[in-house]
Amino acid sequence: MKRSFIIFGLALAISACGNNKSTNSSGTDTTVTTTTTTSSSQSASVAVKDTLGAALIQKNDCLTCHKLDQKVIGPAYNDVANKYTASPAVIDTLANKIIKGGSGNWGNIAMSPHPTLSITDAQHMVKYILSLKK
Repeated sequence: MKRSFIIFGLALAISACGNNKSTNSSGTDTTVTTTTTTSSSQSASVAVKDTLGAALIQKNDCLTCHKLDQKVIGPAYNDVANKYTASPAVIDTLANKIIKGGSGNWGNIAMSPHPTLSITDAQHMVKYILSLKK
């Protein structure tokens, strides 16, 4: 629970920052580029990458039907993370499921479609959810 508050707090802080442009002392815009490296501390870089997904979940209506650790209308995010592997094919499949909606994998209640979400945003959301795997 503490971890989720930290992640959501980071997501809110990042989303409050707006875009990645800043103005230096000479008045010109500079772009900040964030890169991640693969190392033994990969879990730290995963948390950084997935904060965008957490922010998108907060921004959209996801928390109406899903919670981190308990089933509401849809499955808990922890249950989804434990069911699926974080492969590119699974990420694409689940991202498309978020956009198109559907039912069958978690019971008869259909998930409503989210056609205004971009595939990239849906993929970030899925990556965040799958990063919760224990």
